[in-house]
Amino acid sequence: MMNLGDGNIRKLLTQYSVPAIIAMTAASLYNMTDSIFIGHGVEPGHLAIAGLTVTFPFMNLAAAFGSLVGVGASTLISIKLGQKDYAAANRVFGNTLVLNTIIGLLFSAACYPFLDPILYFFGASEHTISFARDYMEIIVLGNVITHIYFGQNAMLRSAGFPGMSMYATLLSVAVNCMLNPIFIFSFGWGIRGAAWATVLSQSVSLVLQMSHFYNKKHIIHFSKKIYRLQKEVVRKIFSIGMSPFLMNLCACLIVILINRGMSAHGGDVSVGAYGIINRISFLFLMIVMGFNQGMQPIAGYNYGAMKYSRVMEVTKLTILCGIAVTAFGFLVCEIFPEMMIRLFTTRQELISESVYGMRLVFIVFPLVGFQMVASNFFMSIGMSRKAIFLSMTRQVLFLIPCLLILPRLLGTLGIWISIPISDFVSTLVTSIVLIGQFQKFKKRDAINKRYN
Repeated sequence: MMNLGDGNIRKLLTQYSVPAIIAMTAASLYNMTDSIFIGHGVEPGHLAIAGLTVTFPFMNLAAAFGSLVGVGASTLISIKLGQKDYAAANRVFGNTLVLNTIIGLLFSAACYPFLDPILYFFGASEHTISFARDYMEIIVLGNVITHIYFGQNAMLRSAGFPGMSMYATLLSVAVNCMLNPIFIFSFGWGIRGAAWATVLSQSVSLVLQMSHFYNKKHIIHFSKKIYRLQKEVVRKIFSIGMSPFLMNLCACLIVILINRGMSAHGGDVSVGAYGIINRISFLFLMIVMGFNQGMQPIAGYNYGAMKYSRVMEVTKLTILCGIAVTAFGFLVCEIFPEMMIRLFTTRQELISESVYGMRLVFIVFPLVGFQMVASNFFMSIGMSRKAIFLSMTRQVLFLIPCLLILPRLLGTLGIWISIPISDFVSTLVTSIVLIGQFQKFKKRDAINKRYN
């Protein structure tokens, strides 16, 4: 951990990002393989994909509560380690495990009895409700495992073990890819098979994660007296995690608006097209998130150590990496859209609608890399208010109004173009806020040098 404060930034970002990128890419492929197996192994495939798309808001909602704890706790641990307060870091770890368990159980208990009305509200139709319900019944029941699994992964990265986090994710992906064809094709479980594969694969990885934290030689480990919830620890976790929580909550609302709009103006085929594009875009966005996860402990540690020049250096480098990834995604999806879509379906109607939507959605995609890293920068150093402001700017001030107004005028075209419009405008706002924060850091750095 000491190396975070004085090691070469480029090497540190590589050391921490590469495992995270591999893990996040694997996680994205994990989601894609679910869609691919469902699209080709469940009949009719286009309705099964549409049914899976309807469940996306549920995933965003679960992720919102998971990030409320996971992101807040991992950032807080990084800061505490930078301050060399190891006892406090362990208390955060113990409180995180308890919070993930409680929230995971409450989420399942609150959602399971009302699955059908919730899914209809999320955009399900008479043709897709059975697929969505069959999938979510299993996912909701296993939600507590998902919460703890993602929470432990965040802890591993913040505790200085990005490689172990990567191995846990890769194990989950490998098990999922093995179980999917067995459950869907051999056992004939259909879309339920994909859900069971997801829950069981996360359970296997959770065992690996837990075995790591049982080792008393690690700074962060299981020990007595760290599981009692402490008001101040919980408050700080929620305070930092509120930004990603609200981001995911807004993402949930946005996907609901998109699903309902697509269903109203284009039918189940348009809903399925959005689901496919969503999965493909996530392949690139998850790589950017991998860079973000690599940046987080470096930025958090150096911010805690008041080494502001290093915080700015790692942020700038991560921004360049994020833009490079999304620019590559832009080129691939604008030049070879049909090739990407055919991975999921052979139905021509669905292919045509997906290609049409993809070309529109990816118009300003290179800017998304910058916007994601800049927002994550503020989360990484515990400036939750600014992170919340930036996330709300994109989703609440720009995207939601577009989704409410443009579809009434332009139909599905209005839905597709709402995404790049909000991305472009929010990038301008994010640039102004980030530059302002960097100016403050430069002044603080000058003061530190003067007195040291």
